[in-house]
Amino acid sequence: MSRAFLNNGFHYIRDLYCVWDFRPRIKSRAYMMKMEIRPLLMCFALCVVYATSKPTEKKDRVHHDAPLSSKEHDDGTNFDYDHDAFLGEDEAKTFDDLTPEESKNRLGKIVEKIDADKDGFVTEAELKAWIKKAQKKYIYDNVERQWKDFDMNNDGMISWDEYKNVTYGTYLEDPESDDGYNYKQMMARDERRFKMADGNGDHIADKEEFTAFLHPEEYEHMKDIVVLETMEDIDKNGDGFINLEEYIGDMYNHEDEMDEPEWVATEREQFSEFRDKNKDGKMDKEETMDWILPADYDHAEAEAKHLVYESDTNKDGKLSKEEIINKYDLFVGSQATDFGEALVRHDEF
Repeated sequence: MSRAFLNNGFHYIRDLYCVWDFRPRIKSRAYMMKMEIRPLLMCFALCVVYATSKPTEKKDRVHHDAPLSSKEHDDGTNFDYDHDAFLGEDEAKTFDDLTPEESKNRLGKIVEKIDADKDGFVTEAELKAWIKKAQKKYIYDNVERQWKDFDMNNDGMISWDEYKNVTYGTYLEDPESDDGYNYKQMMARDERRFKMADGNGDHIADKEEFTAFLHPEEYEHMKDIVVLETMEDIDKNGDGFINLEEYIGDMYNHEDEMDEPEWVATEREQFSEFRDKNKDGKMDKEETMDWILPADYDHAEAEAKHLVYESDTNKDGKLSKEEIINKYDLFVGSQATDFGEALVRHDEF
């Protein structure tokens, strides 16, 4: 399978596999025997997607936060949006069959987890952090699935050597093999990212550091590496910038097309009018960051403010456990589905 094929198929399955980049992983022989079905399935998925996708579809490198809920935010009708935002859609559903008392008890335990500094109150910042974590559950689930593959000595940590040996085992055993990939360069790129994710510099990653390694776009301190890797992918002439030709060439292959689709012309205008802010004909690091990691509206922060405003009865700017439990149906669902009665309870509180 050629690198071009992998690159063309990458952007269609990035969200499915929850990783920023899709590169071939060169496992050790023992590991390959254990995991041989996985690459076959991934290869099949790539083949299906690539074969059925239109050649004029656009590669999208821009990272946007997903909405907190697919439901409309209308507290005058129901609190479904708030439930999804606070718990994540899948977790929110698990409350629907609970009695009000069961929901309150379970919510109380969640409140204790949200209170990070254990001072007995939930601040807006703590609530925002919780909402962001709830919304990224799919990422943490993905890390959990991969963790056991790389933690070879089962010590609860993943060292760079463990990751390197599992990922590039076959290459390390036979560095002279030539199958079209520059594994030495790929390994160096992985090590650079691993070091940036490794906050204390001990070459060993805990769960949070390994999550930052696999999903750098989700971490503020990893944004520079996301930009750097993106520019290395697109910058074909190696001048450290992205010009218009490279920008268009990354998202559109015109070899088999007689006429450019309309969106290509639109992207040319986007590059000239918005991407290239200083009008020098190319994108530098800062301009590339503004493109792929835009400063979106912070939905988690807005929801945290909303929940505090609605629940903070003494208006001290933070929530006690009692205040949250009193407004439990704003945060979580239950079998009590009479929304009119719920509104009456809120008025009474």
